[in-house]
Amino acid sequence: MQLDHFDLSILRYLQVNCRHPADAIGVEIGLSATAVQRRIRRLREVGVIQAEVAVIAPDAVGYPLVLLVELVFAKGLADTIDQFKRQMLALPEVQQCYYVAGEYDFMLVLHAASMADYEAFTRAVFFKNSNIIKFRTTVVMDAVKRGLTLPI
Repeated sequence: MQLDHFDLSILRYLQVNCRHPADAIGVEIGLSATAVQRRIRRLREVGVIQAEVAVIAPDAVGYPLVLLVELVFAKGLADTIDQFKRQMLALPEVQQCYYVAGEYDFMLVLHAASMADYEAFTRAVFFKNSNIIKFRTTVVMDAVKRGLTLPI
């Protein structure tokens, strides 16, 4: 899909606050509220807008610990990789999962209530998977910047 300057302007507004009303966006970019709504609907339908969610403060809901985990697999067989991807999609502790090239096979961003909870997670997920031969955990001390906005 080809995005024009109106689409890009709308996306700039929505990625900062998806609750911006269409009429306010329209005034700023020179379109009617109806035209803005129509474009937003199209951007959703074609998958440019993938989700509109509330960003929750992890501390407020009992998940203050952020962990970055790098995993190495013994074998890179397609079915093994696909099975692991499906498992990561099903685990709510896993906030982000990246299949990467380089020294590691996967990089994860996890949230946990405590180190004891994270240890239980590693035992249940990593140690029980015979294809994982190594993992390295980095504990985040401070989330200096966290977000999903793109420089549109």
